[in-house]
Amino acid sequence: MTTDGDEATDRGRATDGGEATDPGKATDGGEASDRGETAAYADLGATTEDAMEIAETSMDRVHELVAQETPTDRLRAKAVHATGDPEFAHLMRFANDPVAAGAEAVLDERPIVTDITMVKSGVTGRGHDCEVRKAIGNGAELAAETGMTRTAASVLELDERGVYDGAVAVVGNAPTAALALADCIEQGTRPAVVVATPVGFVKAAESRKRVREVADAYGVPAITNVGRRGGSGLAAGLTNELVHAASDVRTGGTTLEALREDTP
Repeated sequence: MTTDGDEATDRGRATDGGEATDPGKATDGGEASDRGETAAYADLGATTEDAMEIAETSMDRVHELVAQETPTDRLRAKAVHATGDPEFAHLMRFANDPVAAGAEAVLDERPIVTDITMVKSGVTGRGHDCEVRKAIGNGAELAAETGMTRTAASVLELDERGVYDGAVAVVGNAPTAALALADCIEQGTRPAVVVATPVGFVKAAESRKRVREVADAYGVPAITNVGRRGGSGLAAGLTNELVHAASDVRTGGTTLEALREDTP
C-alpha cells in the first residue's frame, strides 16, 4: 500500500450502500432535490430515483448505528458511510468545533485544498462555490533538491504562497503531507479547518497524531482518526459533509452557532 505517493489507492473507498463508486469518488453531492424525505440524501451523489432510494436506505441504516445528537455525530455517520465500517464511529477525533468552522469556510467560499488528485476528484462540485485544488504537482524542484516526498514538498510550496491560510485543508492519502501541514501550522499557518485521514502502515497514525497535537496547541479546528485506516474516500466524504453542513445553514436548516459542539 502506497502511503506517500500522489495518487495511490486506499482502503477509505466510499460506498453508497448499494452501487459501488469509483475509488475516492464523492460520497456527498450538492444541492437538495425536491423529493421530500429523500431531499436529505440528495448530496450523496444520487441523481436518479433508484439511486436516491439506495442513498436514503444507506444513510437510514447508518443512523441506526450512529446517534445524531451533536454536530460531530454527522461526521461520525459520514465516516461509517464512507468506509462501510461501524467501528469508524469510535475512531474519529475532533478539535475546536470543526463542523462550524468548516461550514463557515464553505459559506465564505474559501478554497478547499487536497493533497492528491484522488481526494480532489471526490470533493463534490455541487452546493458550494469554493475553488477546489490539489497540492500535488507543485514543489517538484523542492522535492528534487531535498529528497522529501512530492506531497510534502507540494504542501510546503503552497504554504509559501499563503494558500492554506483560511482554507479547508484536506489530506486523505499522504502522511508526509499531513506532517508538512502540521509543521506549517506550528510556524503560523492557520487553515479554517483540517481534515486529515492519511492511510497506511508508515507514518499514517503518527502524522494524524501530530495534526491533533498542533490543532490543540494552536486552536485549529481539525478532523482526524486514529489507527492505520483512513484514505481518500474518507477524506472526501468528510469534506463533503462540511459542504452539506454549509448547505443546511444556507437553507435555514441549522445555524453556525448550533453547529458548535458546546451548544446545548
